[in-house]
Amino acid sequence: MALPSPGHSVTFRVHTPPLFSETSDLASAIARTGAAITALDVIESTSDHMCIDITANTRGQAHVESISTMIKQREGAELRRVSDRTFLMHSGGKIETTSKVSLRNRDDLSRAYTPGVARVCTAIAEDKSEARRLTIKGNTVAVVTDGTAVLGLGDIGPEAAMPVMEGKAILFKEFAGVNAWPVALDTKDTEDIIAICKAIAPAYGGINLEDISAPRCFEIEARLRDELDIPVFHDDQHGTAIVTLAALVNALKVVGKDIGDVKIVISGVGAAGYAIIRLLLASGAKHIRAAGRRGIIERGTTYSETHRTWIAEHTNEEKFSGTLKEAVVDADVFIGVSAPNVLDEDDVAAMNDGAIVFAMANPDPEIDPAIASKHAEIVATGRSDYPNQINNVLVFPGFFRGLLDSGATVVSDDMMLAAAEAIASCIEDDELHPGFLIPSVFDRKVSSRVADAVKKAAKAADS
Repeated sequence: MALPSPGHSVTFRVHTPPLFSETSDLASAIARTGAAITALDVIESTSDHMCIDITANTRGQAHVESISTMIKQREGAELRRVSDRTFLMHSGGKIETTSKVSLRNRDDLSRAYTPGVARVCTAIAEDKSEARRLTIKGNTVAVVTDGTAVLGLGDIGPEAAMPVMEGKAILFKEFAGVNAWPVALDTKDTEDIIAICKAIAPAYGGINLEDISAPRCFEIEARLRDELDIPVFHDDQHGTAIVTLAALVNALKVVGKDIGDVKIVISGVGAAGYAIIRLLLASGAKHIRAAGRRGIIERGTTYSETHRTWIAEHTNEEKFSGTLKEAVVDADVFIGVSAPNVLDEDDVAAMNDGAIVFAMANPDPEIDPAIASKHAEIVATGRSDYPNQINNVLVFPGFFRGLLDSGATVVSDDMMLAAAEAIASCIEDDELHPGFLIPSVFDRKVSSRVADAVKKAAKAADS
């Protein structure tokens, strides 16, 4: 059964008789349905009724409807309103632009706009690099999507992708002070997306590609990196890879194993899986098997997709042939970025002692974490309602802060490795344990450490 989630938080406004027991009885009745009550407020009390707001995390719309029906059936109760708090948060959008300067009089206007602004325009025309200093370019990122691979929803289109892109922009600002703006494109054509990104690049200090389906995302990212003078970062690839490596660094400390020795099995060879494999190899991993829908990617095989052929050339050195379930036997690490329920309890039990399971498919992981924890020493997911949440929010705000501050034009493996180590280092060795191996997304030191690590790597590359 799904757990109540803040993503399905609802406020029920109910009129009841003015009885002392009515508030507690109503709250108890809602709690018995499995909802998690988070707030209760008697907003009005008169001689003939009380008005009560009860806010609860639910399991989804069907659960909300069953609670509503229960309330309507209570004697003397009247359900006046059901407010979905998630939809209310998104009403009118989640971001806006604000001015950094005051326009109090004609003097201010003359400097912020005409005629004074012409002098600034001329300075930039003479030296385009001045745009970083004299405009928002130096602290602004374009969050670019075509809406083809949104969360676990798939190809839902650019309009439907906007709430996610707005959320991304909030995270950039809140955690690293970076201005970001959604750029949702009504095209799936690779050449069109590349051309549009190149055309808008003068206004931005970096581009964050988001929720673009594989394999097109690989060509888009590679071409833009070659053809632009600003950094291009594909969060679904590089953000996921960095935070996964950070979690693995600490998990291996807990179980006392070395990354060069462990046997790693990865489920999922799309954008995230490919990037994870590349970064694991760069960090010293030597024994990796990767599985797609049809089984393990086999060494020496040429696949129709270039990135799968690359995986075949760089993993599975023992030329294992078989299924995912067969591959995890005697494995030390399982990393899932694929689909729900691809493993069961027996599969985890067949792994080596001190097994590490990262089941990161959202919203439903590759194996129920409670079941995996019966046999694995460490279990992590991508969800916020379990320990050890492996979340890209730990990466991209600070990573772009470092890119922008250093004036870097490329994203390198050294930067990504440094960022992973910086995230891992936010937890001291004496704090590490199986239920705490990755910092909270609200740990404010994470972004600054990632930014510093990226700046240091950028400086080293320039020296």
